[in-house]
Parts: sequence; structure tokens; C-alpha cells
Amino acid sequence: MALPAAATLLSIRNATLADAVVLVALEQKCFTTDRISLRSFKRFITEKRSDLQLVERSGQIVGYFLLIYRRGTSLARLYSLAVDPDSRKQGIAELLMTEAEKAAAARSCVLLRLEVRYDNTAAIRLYEKLNYHEFAVKHDFYEDHSDAICMQKQIIQFDTESVSRQVPYIAQTTPFTCGPACLLMAFNYFAPGKYAPAALEIDIWREATTIFMTSGHGGCGPRGLALAAYNRGFEVEIYLNKEGPLFTDSVRNEVKKAILQRVHDTFQQKVDQKAIPLYSSELGISKIKQLLQDGALLLVLISTWQFDKSKAPHWVVVCAVDEHFVYINDPDTEDIPWLSSAERQYIPVKHSVFIKAFSYGKNRLKAAIAIRAYEK
Repeated sequence: MALPAAATLLSIRNATLADAVVLVALEQKCFTTDRISLRSFKRFITEKRSDLQLVERSGQIVGYFLLIYRRGTSLARLYSLAVDPDSRKQGIAELLMTEAEKAAAARSCVLLRLEVRYDNTAAIRLYEKLNYHEFAVKHDFYEDHSDAICMQKQIIQFDTESVSRQVPYIAQTTPFTCGPACLLMAFNYFAPGKYAPAALEIDIWREATTIFMTSGHGGCGPRGLALAAYNRGFEVEIYLNKEGPLFTDSVRNEVKKAILQRVHDTFQQKVDQKAIPLYSSELGISKIKQLLQDGALLLVLISTWQFDKSKAPHWVVVCAVDEHFVYINDPDTEDIPWLSSAERQYIPVKHSVFIKAFSYGKNRLKAAIAIRAYEK
């Protein structure tokens, strides 16, 4: 990212307690409300769940950023950013944002979020230039009762140069076809452009649905999806930690349970007839990494509770794993409509968060399907 020449003469460093008084003076120059106090600056400087860095010119502090972190999440929040009014329009705010992203990424944060006054057009333009997207509005957020626009950016990206071809992104077009959309991503990874989503999404759903009857349309179980892949010429393996019909925890009606049992029996009979391997085991990070290295893609059933608190069963594609993250393609666009398809590819999820998400229901159901191109 090219910065103005004036910004190259600046230096960045971590704040110390000796800087607190100067930071308070800078607050007085920059803001009329919502100022950070001396006591708060000292707390932010010393505590472990924040990063406060300064930008200096010739030994004089001309700006700072303050990031705070929430334990147990992959989120960083830009709590405050200030540039001395006498040093504005020189690329300092952009430099601070670049350094803030580096600091958050060093803590393995996937997203950087911020709030900005709805009428701060200069700041909003900068954030949009840096590819931040609006995702919410907080009303009556500031001391003067002004609203805040909430923006965020994914700051950790998958190293695309590490793979010869990326798994394509295909969105589900209905609330109940996450499984078929994931299958279509896998199909078009192994055979690019051969499988048209518009023609096949509903057909695959009709083949693979479990008739999961709580409310709305049925969802797809692992056996049905595996059969849909097998019938199109792909090698497939199923990994399950639970025997018998799935998704029955919330079904109280005995008639509906009986139908689920019949569907399960039919799918299981077909799986047996076609000799599709079914392993009664749970996949950990190391096994997932091994399967990927062996040329497979994985469809994994997760609970969306870790992401949107909705406790819904949901299929995603596991595309890659590195030291810190599992990278997924999530076919659901409902919660992130502002992102492009490229930005929905290879979403990084911390190992710890993924392991928590990789189960569904009270019985902690874990289901995955490994798919490979058929080798003649």
C-alpha cells in the first residue's frame, strides 16, 4: 500500500506510561466528547488485552491507535484513533490503520471492527478505501447521542499462492440447500465448470434431504450427500460419531420420527450396496489436514451457534488448514450480504472455534464427508 511521502518520515512504537499525559493532551485537541481519561490510558497501556501504538515525527507524538481484544474471540476492535489536527491529510491515519491491522493479525484476529460517527465523512471514506464494510448501525452511541456506523474488515487472508487452484465459491440460493451448494463447490473444484449450480442445486437437495421436519423444508444428511456425490462419479467417505437416524433430538412427534427412521434405513442400505466407506470416528485437526493433503475436500456439518448464536445445522466446505486456522467456504450469504464471492472464499476460523462449531445438538453429532475425484 503506497503512502504519502510525508508518512515515510514517521515512526511507530508502543505507548508507555510516560506517554499518558501527552495522549490526554492529544485527546483534548482531537475530540470534544468521548475522550479517553488519563486513568483509562494508563490501564490500556498496561493491560494485555489491548494494543496502544503511537506515531511520532521528530520525537513528537502526532497520532495513535488503540485496539482492544475480547477473550475467546477472533475479533479486534479499533477503540480509538486520533491524529493531531496540525498533521492531518498527510497519510498518518492510513498508516495507523495499516499498523493496527498488523497488530491485530499478530494476535491471530480474523476481523477488525470499528465504529465511526455517521457524519464523519472523511473517516468513512478512508475506511471504505481500505476495504472496510458497513454491517450495522448503533443508535445513540456517542455522548452527544449521535449514531455510529459499524464497519469491519477481514484482515487475515489465505495464502492463495500455496495452492494451484482454489475451491470455487458457490452460494446457496435457498435457506435449506447449504449441503448441495457445498457439494457443487467440491464438484467444480475437481471438474471446473462442469456442474451448473442453477440446474443441480435443487435436484441434489431432492436426492439428499433427510426430510428433517421441525419447521420449513428438510435439510441434507451425510449419507444423502455422499450418495449424491458417488452417483456423479466421485470417491467419497463418510465420518460419523453417531449411529442411527440423525437430527431427531428436537422431533417429538412419533410419526415424524418413524419417517426419519425409514429415510435413514433407505440411505444406509444404498450406502452399503455401493460400498461407500463409513467410519465411526471423529475428525480432529490433524486428520482433517491429512485428508486435505491426500487430495480430498471435506464437507463438514457445523452448528452456527459459534458464529450467529442460531444453533442451526449447517454444511460448509473445509478447503485448507494451517498452523492457526481452518479455512472454509460458507455457502450462506444471509449474514454477510456486503461481501463479494472472493471475500467469502477461504474464511479463516481459529482451530479452537472450529472444533467447538464442529458438532451439532445435545448429542454432539459430528458428521463429515471426504470427497475426491474418481481415479480410473
